[in-house]
Amino acid sequence: MPLPDLIEIVPLDKPVRAEITVPGSKSITNRALILAALADGEVTLTGALWSEDTQIMVECLQKLGFEIRVKNDPEEFCNRTITVKGLGGKIPNSGTGILPVNDRLEACPTELFVGNAGTAARFLSAFVCLGNGVYRLAGILRMNERPQAALFSALRELGYRVESENGNDKLPVKIFGGRSRGDETQIKKMGIDQRLLTSSPTKKCRVSIEESSQFASALLLCAKIGNWKVEVVGENAEESPYVAMTLKLIETFPKNGGTFQIEPDASSKSYFDAAKRLFPYSSEDMPEDRAAILRNPFDFLPENYLENLKQRLQVDDWFRHWIKLRKISRLEHLGDSIMTAIVIAPLDSEEKQFTDLGRLRVQETERVVALRTELTKCGAKVVEEGDTLTVWPSPLHGAEIETYNDHRMAMCFAILGLKVPGIKIINPACVKKTFPNFFQKLAAQPPKGLGATILDAKNGRKLTHQELFAE
Repeated sequence: MPLPDLIEIVPLDKPVRAEITVPGSKSITNRALILAALADGEVTLTGALWSEDTQIMVECLQKLGFEIRVKNDPEEFCNRTITVKGLGGKIPNSGTGILPVNDRLEACPTELFVGNAGTAARFLSAFVCLGNGVYRLAGILRMNERPQAALFSALRELGYRVESENGNDKLPVKIFGGRSRGDETQIKKMGIDQRLLTSSPTKKCRVSIEESSQFASALLLCAKIGNWKVEVVGENAEESPYVAMTLKLIETFPKNGGTFQIEPDASSKSYFDAAKRLFPYSSEDMPEDRAAILRNPFDFLPENYLENLKQRLQVDDWFRHWIKLRKISRLEHLGDSIMTAIVIAPLDSEEKQFTDLGRLRVQETERVVALRTELTKCGAKVVEEGDTLTVWPSPLHGAEIETYNDHRMAMCFAILGLKVPGIKIINPACVKKTFPNFFQKLAAQPPKGLGATILDAKNGRKLTHQELFAE
């Protein structure tokens, strides 16, 4: 049975001794899938996340003609072992031919549906430029509203034809792989409008990451095969943890085939770190060297692996010591995991100011407004000024939380429900985007879960383990 449309989280009455594993990183899995397809040989990804976003990437690569095998992971239900037969930069599927349209020749493109997966939309836009066909990328309504202009501009600067169907530099988009203004034969054959090519094909481009670091990552992943030179500019261009992560992945990835281990997801870990903050053990309850709520997944990584990302997104210590901070930056402290901290902030003893939130406005939903709106429903005092939210200590009460089809909204407020009675989550199945068994982790008995009771909010019935999986 699927998850009900409305569930209620019953608060815990005491701390829980538990070791909870989290699935693989979505960000790393989808980057690794692109690199595996570009590799010269077969690559096996172990510990890869298997969720809506990563399944979309796998399905798109398969539609492009790549041979991919997927096997269950016995250690983690939402992980998979994924084997990709890399073709050294070649894309097998080059479209479905040429059709006459309005007295001109038009390509019948290969259709790629990217859902609401930003990584798939951005990475594949650059990836298909390496092919010799025509490709059309489209997503759900929200994905088609999300920014793409900086990436499309960079691809045009490299010489590729990128045609946004609505003229707004967003999805849906048609991309002509391998087509440049310098290829006059192909231009005439395909009926390419010269005006759609904004510069000569120099193989050099500049890309801004002010709206998303995924634009830079998309180009960097394909830069070696495409012989592109990419200059990254904009917000913290040199320090962006996701750009740094991409560069490190490129450096360490087995380019001629082999095995690559995907690390656990740091953002998914943040929810359980917040739970540990809400239900702290005293020193008498648990020795310092044992996990109270969550085993630290970074403990199992090779030394210095993805160190930049680890420093920026390892939130366990931050949640443990956050009482020392009154001003918390998305850029300097927590990345997108700052959403988790914002949601539990009303339970703290002093006001907290959360800054540099602009990028949250253009993700799965307008997250700044969504956080303010839903926390206010629960009785919190929250003020939005520019890209800053200030949250005061507040007596909270239950409410029906609109998730806006945003996985992070559902998971953040579910953690709040472990402390505040009456928190009900609308459309909880949206967690399938990155963490399909999240509610199973909450409800599983210790030590594998927190032992929380989760109800069907419409009839008060306790949901079973099977019913708590998001599909």
